[in-house]
Amino acid sequence: MSSFKRNAFTYSTIVALGGFVFGLDAALISGAFKFITAEFNLNEWQVGALGFGPGIGVLVALPMAAWSSNKYGRRTTLKTIAALYLISALGSAFAPSFATLFAARFLGGLAFSSITLAAMYIGEVSPAQWRGKLVSMTQINIVLGLTAAYFINYWLLQSTNSNAEWVSALGIREYTWRWMLGIEIIPALIWFGLLYIVPQSPAWLIYKGEFDKARETLAKVFPSEEIEDHVQVMKESIEESNQDRSIGTQLKEIFSKKMSVVAIVALTMAIVQQSTGINAVLTYAPTVMEQLGLGQNAAFEQAIWIGLTSVLFTILSLVLIDKVGRRPMMITGLVWVILSLGVCAYGFGTAKYEMTTDAIAEMKDIPDVDKLSVLVGKQFSTDIEFKEAVKEVMGDISARDNSSVFLQKSAVLNAMLILIGILSFIAAFHFSVGPIMWVLLSEIFPISLRGIAIPFFALISSVISALTQFFFPWQLANMGASSIFLFYGGLVFIGLAILIKFLPETKNLTIEEIQSKLRLKINKN
Repeated sequence: MSSFKRNAFTYSTIVALGGFVFGLDAALISGAFKFITAEFNLNEWQVGALGFGPGIGVLVALPMAAWSSNKYGRRTTLKTIAALYLISALGSAFAPSFATLFAARFLGGLAFSSITLAAMYIGEVSPAQWRGKLVSMTQINIVLGLTAAYFINYWLLQSTNSNAEWVSALGIREYTWRWMLGIEIIPALIWFGLLYIVPQSPAWLIYKGEFDKARETLAKVFPSEEIEDHVQVMKESIEESNQDRSIGTQLKEIFSKKMSVVAIVALTMAIVQQSTGINAVLTYAPTVMEQLGLGQNAAFEQAIWIGLTSVLFTILSLVLIDKVGRRPMMITGLVWVILSLGVCAYGFGTAKYEMTTDAIAEMKDIPDVDKLSVLVGKQFSTDIEFKEAVKEVMGDISARDNSSVFLQKSAVLNAMLILIGILSFIAAFHFSVGPIMWVLLSEIFPISLRGIAIPFFALISSVISALTQFFFPWQLANMGASSIFLFYGGLVFIGLAILIKFLPETKNLTIEEIQSKLRLKINKN
């Protein structure tokens, strides 16, 4: 491997590690919800708020990240983000109350803009023929972080049942959820230190008029004979744009007629990516698995399969993206997403829930479980009806704290079909719109607009994500699993129809060649 390629891969890998921290932060909370809910006696809206907290933070952070990435540079902004992850992890682990924990989760949301900045930076130091793979490394790191979180949560849960001396010494049994959230401190600290190795983005240096420094950075990732060509092309890209660089002017240019196709594609991808419901499923993975009647331990164990599936199909996407192309993988993947969501909706829609005398006897450790005898002989056609009946008999707190056991003992459904549907959905997402959206966002905007455009459309995606995570506990309690998956599938279908018409192919093209191709497409439309 040449030194240029090695440097490009090294810098991209370090920056993409922010995705690993992001994945940990997003998924570690999934295992902690049960423990936090019991300790702070939370209702569904408060649980949703903890899932939603980072979403609020990212809404604040993305406009700031856009401004900071243009004023202070991509690298400096990434360092700030790494520091925020570290502070958030410390605050979450030692939070004494719901309000403090929510504040720490909000602070972590400020750091979620790392994904946006990573895609931007990597796209600016990557040669065209490697850009798809290198930008996709962020998504791979996200799913590695997610998978690591599910393994850590499962391991910690199993440790609580151990009589080992170290478990008692470390207080894992008493502070399980704090260990789950605190483990993020280590990778956040490592990432913060490694960011001192990467250079400033050459595109940003050109943007700031630092041409000699830009040449120094380009010399690390391109052969010397190609450097001047890259400098000249980037200069021309900036000179052709509106020289008024205020945020308002740049947004106006993004939505101008000459950028119409780009704006439609970016907006649709931003909405569709989160309208799949992916972050609701990942954030509340054990809760989703409990709906299959698996019980708490098995739900945590099955959540690991979500992580492993994410890793496998993200790697497959990375391998194929510069060979097959962005457009066919995106279109095929979204069709696959819709079909998978349909399978989940069908599986939950045909489920039945029955409480038996034998089941009640098996739950004798639950206080006042004999009260459930009044439900024996009754059949419930939806999980909502069953949960409401249990709540009336057992009370809100018992129904909430023992929900996984009650579902496990009463559900009559095709759990394998639903599990296959969920894993198929996870696979489809990470094969297509998950990583490919970030690749395309790093490619379809000119240098002069990228610092504002990528965070802006990431902001839209984050709004949808935050709303999805906030409402999911309420939806699960009031709509039922089948209706939720049908709702997600309908939204994705609308987005698919738009992308079939407007999405261009960008593989193996320089960013400047992509701009020329998009201008031709705009003229045709």
